[in-house]
Amino acid sequence: MSEQIVPDSEHRGLIARLPQLPRDLAMLARFDRPIGWWLLFWPCVFGVWLAGAGPQLALLGWLLAGSIAMRGAGCVYNDIVDADLDRQVARTAARPVASGRVSKKLAWGWLVSLCLVGLVVLLQLRWQAQVVALGSLALVAAYPFMKRITWWPQAWLGMVFNWGLLVGWTELRWDNWDALACVYAGCICWVIGYDTIYALQDREDDAMVGIRSSALAMGARVHAGIAGFYGGAVALWALGFWLYRPDPLACLALLPVAGHLAWQIASLDADDPANPLARFRSNRWAGALMAAACFVVGNAGA
Repeated sequence: MSEQIVPDSEHRGLIARLPQLPRDLAMLARFDRPIGWWLLFWPCVFGVWLAGAGPQLALLGWLLAGSIAMRGAGCVYNDIVDADLDRQVARTAARPVASGRVSKKLAWGWLVSLCLVGLVVLLQLRWQAQVVALGSLALVAAYPFMKRITWWPQAWLGMVFNWGLLVGWTELRWDNWDALACVYAGCICWVIGYDTIYALQDREDDAMVGIRSSALAMGARVHAGIAGFYGGAVALWALGFWLYRPDPLACLALLPVAGHLAWQIASLDADDPANPLARFRSNRWAGALMAAACFVVGNAGA
């Protein structure tokens, strides 16, 4: 089985015990790599908790289910589109579609099944949030092609991966757009930072096959570039918090997540293959800290 596992797979446990085809479908949807749906889910939490309506655990449960299903659907779509490129990159050559273990026809069927789960979640939302959620489809469809036409596909990913912030917010309220825009822009900077860290794993292969990324665009200045985007994220989050609740104490809620991002930068070693992946995965905790900040600011005095 080891030759069929990409290096960043967390394949131990239930997925490792599945028969070959179900295991390939699970890996195709990246169920072996939960970090992806965590990073898709946390912005949903940001929007819900910053809206100031309390924990909203039932709503977050639905958004979690949607994050898992739609992240899986996005990965299946990405692998269908990128099968030829994936075969040329060491880290992705063993993916189920690229390796031929799963046909594109079966992959499309699996994609539709995951989208049906997303549809069930969509129907739980009020119509305004449904419209906002559907607005992401064009961005999602275009994302796999961005690495072919721009050196900054991470910026496009930032727009896609943080769409749940807008959905969670519009499910509960329909105002304070200036604050929401700043928090959303900050989240885009956060994604550019952490996905650049992730892209450090593939710089050599990407350069050979013509895949573009922010890690290649930054070159030797990658540390400074990541620091700049993380700094921009914190600054924009602080501005959004201030516009939402003009209280200096509100911005103090960002200190834990700012400290965590600073630790990522200080401890990043681009020459150690395992280090960038570990720092990338640590963003599940950055998301948790930012979610806590949103809850404090959104529900203070409620």
